[in-house]
This record gives sequence, structure tokens and C-alpha cells, in this order.
Amino acid sequence: MNQDTRIQNTIIFVQKQLKDAEGGHDWFHIERVYRTAMQIAKHEQADRTVVALGALLHDIADSKFHQGDETIGPKIARDFLESQNTPPHTIQQVVDIIQNISFKGGHFGTPADSLELQIVRDADRLDAIGAVGIARCFNYGGFKNQKLYDPSIPPNLQMSKEAYKNSQSPTINHFYEKLLLLKDKMHTATAKKIALQRHQYMEGFLKQFYTEWQGEDPI
Repeated sequence: MNQDTRIQNTIIFVQKQLKDAEGGHDWFHIERVYRTAMQIAKHEQADRTVVALGALLHDIADSKFHQGDETIGPKIARDFLESQNTPPHTIQQVVDIIQNISFKGGHFGTPADSLELQIVRDADRLDAIGAVGIARCFNYGGFKNQKLYDPSIPPNLQMSKEAYKNSQSPTINHFYEKLLLLKDKMHTATAKKIALQRHQYMEGFLKQFYTEWQGEDPI
């Protein structure tokens, strides 16, 4: 099987698997990450097949929607890629991406063992910031029935991995606990440039949010 056919089969598989997914983690999220990852890969000496498959399968079974089980996604991806006669070394690289891509909280990091992982992680993080990132943030907060904002509950930047995964803090807090931290966690030069623009957009949004929250709009 040639690589183009394998990638097209993967697209069809992911679309089917995520047809009922939450709006911030659905096929359109995957498609954006895939497109961004391939754009970044144009400027890097990376294995574009691994980047493509890693981007397409990175959220095939996000643990936050599977009782925190981080083993389901890698297993689904491995089984599918094996059914496509994918070379074992490519399968392992894709599984490594899925296992190491997630943000684990403000002071926890995972090693970027390969350029392909760096690229897909950058693309995934870029989709968490900027205008789309803001939309996804509030969509997920609504999905979890979280408050928009509560001034009495400050952001917590010292959460354990488990506490971060189970946090019910207001959606605005998530900007400080994750989104505003991502600009400085990009690996590639292309992603860093895009992240700066999206970061500045979020800062402007927060400034406007607090102005409206306090009823201090200029008249």
C-alpha cells in the first residue's frame, strides 16, 4: 500500500471514529492540526508520513473522554495501522506521538524525543490558542458545565497531573493554567511565530473580558 492511500484510509477511519466527538476534539480539530503540522513540516527535515499519521491519530481516543485511560488511543492507532500494513517502525513513531503529545499541567513537561513529535505537538498546541483556541476552551467548559469565571477562585499553576486532568475550575482560569503558557512551549521556528500572534490575540480577549465583566466599558 502506498503512503497516499494509507493516509486517505486514515482520514476516513478518523472521521468515522470521531463523528460524535465533543466539538473541540472532533474531526475538524484533527483536520486543523493535520493541516498545520504539514505546513510546519515543509520547513523541517521530518518524516512527513509520520507527521501526517501522528497528526491524524493523535486524538483518536482522548483520555479525558475515556475516564482518564491513556492506553486506549495508542491501542486503537496501533491496531488500525497494523491493518494498513504500516511498517513497524512507523507505527511505533506514531504511537510515541500519541503517548507524549498531551499537555500535563503548567509545570509538567514531556520530552520531545523526535522532530515529528515536536511538529505534531506544536500543531496541536497552536489549535489550543488564538481565536479557535478561545472557542474550543469555552466549548469544553460548557461541555463540563464549568463556570465562565469566578473571581474568588484563582488559577492554580501547581496542580498535579491528576488534579489537572480532573479540574473543575472556571473556564477563564484555563487561560492561565494552560493556554497562555503554550507560546513558550513551542519547538519549531514556524510554530513560535504563529504562536506569538495567537497569544497576543488571547491577551486582548482577556482584557476585553475583564472590562465587560466589571462593567467598565469606555463611554
